[in-house]
Amino acid sequence: MTEKEMLKISIEEFDRIQDYMLSCEKNSEVYKKMKRRYTALKVILTSSGVNLTELDIIKE
Repeated sequence: MTEKEMLKISIEEFDRIQDYMLSCEKNSEVYKKMKRRYTALKVILTSSGVNLTELDIIKE
């Protein structure tokens, strides 16, 4: 898998996880688990040079 393909997948997953997070209660166990993945994806994308200003809806 190329770096470009990996970035595309990560951006799509970042977008998807935010949609899921917005649809559930912040205090739920599911939200906490999704937030861990959200944080990991945010680190991956930021370290890859992706500007998350437009993509980050949650902003946590």
